[in-house]
Amino acid sequence: MPKAASGTRTKRARKNPNAPKRPMSAYMFFANAQRDTVRAENPEATFGQIGKLLGERWRGMTSDDKKPYEEMNVKDKRRYETEKKAYEQLGSI
Repeated sequence: MPKAASGTRTKRARKNPNAPKRPMSAYMFFANAQRDTVRAENPEATFGQIGKLLGERWRGMTSDDKKPYEEMNVKDKRRYETEKKAYEQLGSI
């Protein structure tokens, strides 16, 4: 038996296109840098399989190997905080 429509749907507020983009994680910096290499080594791999291979590589890395990507993450977080602060100040005027 189908459910009756309640008619009380809430709408999500639209995201402001001028809002600053969220910072990328260290893993995402790594994945973006390594995706083409993994795809070249595994040309028959599907999208999901490539993600799995990237995750395995990330987990197999030492903290020293991850350090450059973590530094990129810290830099991106600082960028986001400054852009967010400027965006909020514009909104409160």
